[in-house]
Amino acid sequence: MSKIAKIGVLKVGCIGSAPLLEFLLDERAERRDIEVRVVGSGASMEPRQCAEAAEALAEYEPDFAVVISPNATVRGPKAGREALAKAGVPTIVVSDSPTKKIVKELEAEGFGYIVVEADSMIGARREFLDPVEMALYNSDIVKVLAVTGVFQTLVRVMDEVIEEVKNGGKIELPRTIIDCERAVSNSGLVNAYARAKAMASHEIARRVSGVTSKGCFVIREWEKYTATVASAHEMMRYAAKLCDEAREIEKGEDQVIRQPHRKDGKALRKLKLIEKPSTRGSD
Repeated sequence: MSKIAKIGVLKVGCIGSAPLLEFLLDERAERRDIEVRVVGSGASMEPRQCAEAAEALAEYEPDFAVVISPNATVRGPKAGREALAKAGVPTIVVSDSPTKKIVKELEAEGFGYIVVEADSMIGARREFLDPVEMALYNSDIVKVLAVTGVFQTLVRVMDEVIEEVKNGGKIELPRTIIDCERAVSNSGLVNAYARAKAMASHEIARRVSGVTSKGCFVIREWEKYTATVASAHEMMRYAAKLCDEAREIEKGEDQVIRQPHRKDGKALRKLKLIEKPSTRGSD
């Protein structure tokens, strides 16, 4: 009998991939092959809090950990992953595009990584961002990541690591950059126009970070940066709208792919709404 994989998740701050990460692995709360412990620093990315949260997670003695945060180049996420490494926990960094600057460093230090290009920075200016706007932006980005294939790719990569743990083999930490091509290839979208809409959505979402970064760090006049970050959120809203359109095309042709997990962690598959999911003849 294969062992149960113990997974630790350290959440530092928030990106679009973070709120649902552990739930993507066990969408119906019935898997028996994994245990998950989640510890977070809340919105704070202050190094001391991140390190303390990581130390608390290490006490769980996970088989591997995931540190998910915005911009893994900064001190807070770095303190978190270093605390886990010090405790001997194999660690995967999940973060957004700025992390591409340090992938060689992460590799040299023994970390795995999954960089999500479309998980763009929010428009964090006080004149614009309030709790409602924050929630709306994240609802839009979650839809983009779900439909364009980013979440499917995350699940596939994580499930591969889980299988290695269960089989008692050496863990190969992933070194993955989820760009548009990789995401859409895992999206399960069949119709060519649906795939084109997903590609457009992913590209818009990816470019949002350039606009929000300009609005948050470059422009000094408050009237201009407020309009700039607002425009970035409008971009993400339309990216989500394209995903709605892509999904509706697939539903209209009764070819929405569904890939639920079995209790033992195996991924099943179905395409028609009224059919049983299966894998290689199993159900």
